[in-house]
Amino acid sequence: MLPPLVATPVSAEVRLAYVLRHFELAYQRVPAVSIGYAAARPTIEVREGAGDFFSGTLPYPAPPNRREWRGQLVPFFFDAAPEAPLLELSPGRTTINADIIAAAFYLLSGWQEYFSAARDRHGRFPYAESVQQQYGFVALPVVNYYFDVLKTAIEHVTGQELKPRSWAGKAPFAAFISHDIDNLRSGWKASAKTALQRRNWATFGRKVWQHLTRPGAWDNLEAVAKATATHGAKSTFFILPNHQASADGTPNADYRLTPPLRQRFAELKKQGCELGLHGSIGTATEVRQLAKELHSLQIEPQGLRFHYLRWEPRRTPAIVDNAGFAYDSTLGFAEHFGFRNSYCHPFYPFNFETGTSHHFLQIPLQVMDATLHHPHYLQLGPEEILPALTPLFAEIERFGGVASVLWHNENFDPANQTTGPRQFHEIMQHLSQRGAVFLTGREICQQFSV
Repeated sequence: MLPPLVATPVSAEVRLAYVLRHFELAYQRVPAVSIGYAAARPTIEVREGAGDFFSGTLPYPAPPNRREWRGQLVPFFFDAAPEAPLLELSPGRTTINADIIAAAFYLLSGWQEYFSAARDRHGRFPYAESVQQQYGFVALPVVNYYFDVLKTAIEHVTGQELKPRSWAGKAPFAAFISHDIDNLRSGWKASAKTALQRRNWATFGRKVWQHLTRPGAWDNLEAVAKATATHGAKSTFFILPNHQASADGTPNADYRLTPPLRQRFAELKKQGCELGLHGSIGTATEVRQLAKELHSLQIEPQGLRFHYLRWEPRRTPAIVDNAGFAYDSTLGFAEHFGFRNSYCHPFYPFNFETGTSHHFLQIPLQVMDATLHHPHYLQLGPEEILPALTPLFAEIERFGGVASVLWHNENFDPANQTTGPRQFHEIMQHLSQRGAVFLTGREICQQFSV
């Protein structure tokens, strides 16, 4: 059963404050200028279009209107005057004729999934139920385009050029490379099963013997860190402490956190890798279970990602806040690469119970290896992956955001020819050539608060 809705009506002032806070985090040295709706007589007036939508609990607004902006057809929700030009510029003033504040708030806050009752078999808000899927803009950071409209208005009234934030002092965008450590011990099973089905007893016996006497192909933490380091990056490993299957039968880790394994993780940390918690099935909705796993990890991680990307919008954010994590990196659609909140920067999730922001930073997940070729997801061929992702990365570069890529350690197995080492290195090389600076989640938090 879903948790009950606990939310207060969101006023225009609350929406404006939440959106402008993130606008100021996305750009360097934003000048002071009054922005708001007509009643406040601001220098930059936004035409109100939301009506009483945010006083209710409907998950979806009216369909968006498409407007051309910077060479893209961008969907504008709450566009009450589609016949009017998007911007009306006059000396010292600007009018924005679409309610970009309401639209940015709607997408960035995750309003649709908070108020929708749709959940998949893993308890996740389904991509199929999203406005991103319905209107075909999952790979477009729409909120960043709204911000670009506002940026243009501010530049007009102030005469000052606004520049996107830079990373590590000069890089145009950042990349966050992470690995969920779900499996270390069971890499031998697939090939052994195939040999058994074919009654190839010699191969089956050899696989079993190798499993008993040698490290498996997925027991490769050091190799993963080395592969990432060849591109000047540091891996962030999300460790799954629970080896017991969940109550619904979903598997957790296939390994235990033994002293030798803890020592290996400690050595990786000394090399500059980051260690985070991969919360097991159930921790996204059970605060005590998450606290227990956090304690069992015996480190003090700043970052978190939930197993199977489980996230209950009515409960999980408060649990993450209460546990004291600096950041989470769960929010991405498992079914499709792109922008779940239509934004390519980290952001502070909205707290619907208090009308303020949560304290932890969300580093949204845009690319997961399983998404690219899982039989239930996109089923891209190995040569299709980088071409499919290149436009996505171009949008992140354009707005100075963070490209977040999850590549499981098991997919560094050379036997994987589809979402394996080759495809990982192609993505990394592309990001490097485009000028991305590779940062851990901890480093992103440090830079984002500056």
